[in-house]
Amino acid sequence: MKSILNQIIASNKEVERAEKLAVQAEINNPATKDSRRNFLRKSAVGGIALGSFLSMSIEDTVAQATSKVNRASKPSELKITDIRYCVLQNVGRTPIIRIDTNQGIYGLGEVRDGADERYALMLKSRLLGENPCNVEMLFKTIKQFGMHGRQAGGVCGIEMALWDLCGKAYNVPCWQLLGGRYRDKVRLYADTPESDNLDEFKEKIKFRTDTQGYTWLKMDISIGMLKNKPGGVVNNKVWGGGFSQWSGDFHSYANTKHPFTAIQITPQGLDQMAKVVEDVRGIVGYEIPISSDHYGHFDLNNAIRLGKALDKYRLAWLEDMVPWEYTDQWKQISEALETPTLTGEDIYLKEGFKALIEGRAVDIIHPDLASSGGLLETKRIGDYAEDHGIAMAMHFAGSPVSFMANVHCAAATQNFLALEHHSVDVPWWESIVKTTDGRKLIDKGYANVPLEAPGLGIELVDEELKKHLSPKDKSYFAPTDQWNDKRSHDRLWS
Repeated sequence: MKSILNQIIASNKEVERAEKLAVQAEINNPATKDSRRNFLRKSAVGGIALGSFLSMSIEDTVAQATSKVNRASKPSELKITDIRYCVLQNVGRTPIIRIDTNQGIYGLGEVRDGADERYALMLKSRLLGENPCNVEMLFKTIKQFGMHGRQAGGVCGIEMALWDLCGKAYNVPCWQLLGGRYRDKVRLYADTPESDNLDEFKEKIKFRTDTQGYTWLKMDISIGMLKNKPGGVVNNKVWGGGFSQWSGDFHSYANTKHPFTAIQITPQGLDQMAKVVEDVRGIVGYEIPISSDHYGHFDLNNAIRLGKALDKYRLAWLEDMVPWEYTDQWKQISEALETPTLTGEDIYLKEGFKALIEGRAVDIIHPDLASSGGLLETKRIGDYAEDHGIAMAMHFAGSPVSFMANVHCAAATQNFLALEHHSVDVPWWESIVKTTDGRKLIDKGYANVPLEAPGLGIELVDEELKKHLSPKDKSYFAPTDQWNDKRSHDRLWS
């Protein structure tokens, strides 16, 4: 029996050698079409002849048969084993999270700038042992723990990391998991540079547009510029005249909503604010859109007065003139002005945008993906706005991790306009990550969409990231076992 088997093996080897020679001759023949040549090459590499099976052990046969199989992940058997973090010192503080799995692959996400990593860590006990590829199911499990503003940061950061993991597991970019892409590059908008000297400002604008390549800019137009100019605003001194929007106690200007400050802008103040816009528009020209933001805390009537004073400069939008939840006030502002209105960076979930969209209270929605619910929820928000004839710009201030999550979402959403880049002049910002397909992260004012790189398409550069950790927390993806135990019943219904 053995001699017969050996004869069959020897005969098959001869046949196989003859077949290989014939295939190679056809590949080398100039008359062979490229499509046929490619087919033959793939067959030669991937095929296994009968002789191979007969002449090799079962172990060797299996090894050859599976030599091209990607063993990095078996998606159906993926399990979440840990959630860890580090805190980047950028835009205040920006926590980056990492979801680890039983198969060695991991996903990167980001808690929104200025928020607390504990918003994400408290969700760990709800996710351990779960398959990260069930993104929507896990999102529905944890979304009850998010809220508007920075309080959504944990849920959104987890969602980003889950999509990164899912893309790596299935070896596809995140935009593909969202339904495909509309664009290969994503337009960015950047802040105008700051300078009190007009000639210096002109040079900085030229650098921003000609050298850095940005085709969309944004500027602040704040009553703060009137603080040292008598007669600019009414009810100045009671608020201390500083008009800081970012810090203070419960009774401070920063924490008093717009309708309740009793601040009014005088005609002189309006002229001075308009003159600043006129100077910037005169330097930039009208080819480049200029958006605007950070006006200060004053009521609906003053917002309309300011908007009318600026209408002639054809700004791209007026952003967050009153708090986002005042839908009726937004509608009044939008109907009174020619300049497009925009809000949304602090809104959590599609439900929060519905009244603004359905009532056409604003002309453009402006979600921050790290507050709005992550990649899929933000795409749903964009799609819902598109159905109502409303465009979507995207707010962003953070690390390249959240930036790339935004890029994938923007690529997959048709009514997208432009994505904010808040760290244009931070020299080390791009160096803390590397793209997994070798492309540039940003090129001439546009973000490159990863066409084939799986997941978000980036990896952290550990040695660079460690240079820019928060001085108050130098830990680097250390174990977080103290967050492993679930101690509550979370269901919202009986």
